[in-house]
Amino acid sequence: MHNNWIAGEWIGSSNVQKNLNPSDLDDVVGEYVRASQADVEQAIGAAHAAWPAWSLSTPQQRFDALDQIGAEILARKAELGELLAREEGKTLPEAIGEVARAGQIFKFFAGETLRMTGDIQASVRPGIQVEVTREPMGVVGIITPWNFPIAIPAWKIAPALAYGNCVVFKPADLVPGSAWALAEIISRGGLPPGVFNLAMGRGSVVGAALIADPRVTAITFTGSVDTGRQILQQTAALQKKAQLELGGKNPLVILNDADMETALNCTIQGAFYSTGQRCTASSRIIVERGIYGQFTQALAERTKALRVGHALAAETQIGPVSDESQLQQNLEYVGIGKAEGARLLCGGERLQHPANGYYFSPAVFADATNDMRISREEIFGPVASVIPADDYEHAVALANDTEFGLSSGICTQSLKHATHFKRASQAGMVMVNVATAGVDYHVPFGGRKGSSHGPREQGRYAQEFFTVVKTAYTLA
Repeated sequence: MHNNWIAGEWIGSSNVQKNLNPSDLDDVVGEYVRASQADVEQAIGAAHAAWPAWSLSTPQQRFDALDQIGAEILARKAELGELLAREEGKTLPEAIGEVARAGQIFKFFAGETLRMTGDIQASVRPGIQVEVTREPMGVVGIITPWNFPIAIPAWKIAPALAYGNCVVFKPADLVPGSAWALAEIISRGGLPPGVFNLAMGRGSVVGAALIADPRVTAITFTGSVDTGRQILQQTAALQKKAQLELGGKNPLVILNDADMETALNCTIQGAFYSTGQRCTASSRIIVERGIYGQFTQALAERTKALRVGHALAAETQIGPVSDESQLQQNLEYVGIGKAEGARLLCGGERLQHPANGYYFSPAVFADATNDMRISREEIFGPVASVIPADDYEHAVALANDTEFGLSSGICTQSLKHATHFKRASQAGMVMVNVATAGVDYHVPFGGRKGSSHGPREQGRYAQEFFTVVKTAYTLA
């Protein structure tokens, strides 16, 4: 049994769920408890009580804890990667890579504890000195999604602790295994009781309690648009700080002069790897008409050749869909695309497999338009719409014609167009001849428009959310 970590102790519950492997539903990854509202209130109380001392802890104390946590994650990346692949469905290489990223993130923010700076400035009034410093927020509620069950928790938990906050962490109910394993490592990292707490369970119980409790000063959330907007309304009414990452409908523009191999690789990796279950996935492929026919034919051939299978199998390139509801959503959108008049070139079907899992063939729609639902709504699966563009200017207009603005990309050999696109794209992250779904951990992550709200995540920019600025005046 895997219990919650609250106030420095493992706390059980009679409410238990089975964590099933989407590659093989007969494989039970483990049994994990769900927190009650009373459990969440206990976790918040523990964090609130621990914060005064932790907020004044030394940078060395925080460095030692985060560095130790990061080192253990990296040392166990193969073991933890297998766990992640079993519970979420990523291929084993992708899962091991995600675990390694989590370890690197903790290591990075260990270093950030020693790099905090402030300003000393002269006052406009004689004899007064002005100091500008950053201080921790307090208790931070962390709510994470199922698609990156260890990396996203890491890039929220590590900076929260590095900057002196206390944490109550609620992972996605679908994938508690990786979160529990991370919490177990953190529990041995030398943190005082209450500084870090794990409360697994449903959003309607755990998330709701975190948002409503006045002792929680900030909420960082990654998940669906609808849930994020509800959280924003609730936190605004309570004057809580909120950071939201909500998804995307990311464009990849392919111009006539693009290197075909680069364009195909960017499309396949961005649209279909991780089973398309990434908020940075390129689900709108906007192609200039001069190469449209050649490109769509080649893309369909490459897509058909992708090997869909068990996440732990060495030959697998695309793992299963996360669960039954996501599989049904993918199938529904394939039906919507057909009804809208897009031409299905390949895929879009539930696949039979020796293992009893949620297998789905990656789908490519050609002759889509930007006003179709499959081109406007986030499907969150391996479904790509290919949209023709008359020229570069038309392609940019199509790329920006969306309510989202997380990531965008362009494949071209033109320095002129690449330079212009980096400026003209209405997205928080822009890729040139690189897949839209790959980011580094030491630089800002986040989007514009409906994709994000609040300060950026990751890198040094994380301090904008996890700290508050203080200005002090001293008469010399």
